[in-house]
Amino acid sequence: MTQNQSQESLSGPLIALMKGVTYRDSDEPQWQRLLRVQSQVRDYVSVLGLELMLDESEGYAYLRQRPSVEGEPELPRLVPRRQLGYQVSLLLVALRKRLAEFDAKSGDTRLVLSGEELVELVRVLLPASANEAQFRDRMDTHINKVVDLGFLRRLRGGDDQLEVQRILKAFVDAQWLGDFEARLAEYRTHGDSPLGGPTEGAP
Repeated sequence: MTQNQSQESLSGPLIALMKGVTYRDSDEPQWQRLLRVQSQVRDYVSVLGLELMLDESEGYAYLRQRPSVEGEPELPRLVPRRQLGYQVSLLLVALRKRLAEFDAKSGDTRLVLSGEELVELVRVLLPASANEAQFRDRMDTHINKVVDLGFLRRLRGGDDQLEVQRILKAFVDAQWLGDFEARLAEYRTHGDSPLGGPTEGAP
């Protein structure tokens, strides 16, 4: 392979990763190209202070900021941290638990929920709301936020059907869940408090 050919084979996967998450199900050819050049991709992005996170079994890959190493100069962040509100964090926790239950009971890989099901996932974790219309409006906003973060995907022609993106498992891990649940009782007294904690580099 010539140098130009090597650069061309690297460019497609790199550009896709710089734009967001690469999913096997969304673009199988691009996924296969990434698998072939993942070593070169890791070397390239490390210069930028990034690292490639690739889960071949789940079928997704993304870039995240490489943890700083003591003694090395700290590079500017290319992947921003996002501070999430309480109810957005609560929705992510509920989705992560629902995904774990789904994986334990189903042989399918795609978890699809309706907007109403998403609302109910959070409703059972919150005190009863005196204003149902206001609660639903807030939930619509929170669901849209999670879609923007890349953890939910609206299905075309799905009549308010949303697919839970499996990359959620990488961001809402056991430690994140444990920390959140340890403070859940306290959070319930704060309404939409911004204490949900940061999600780094959401896709």
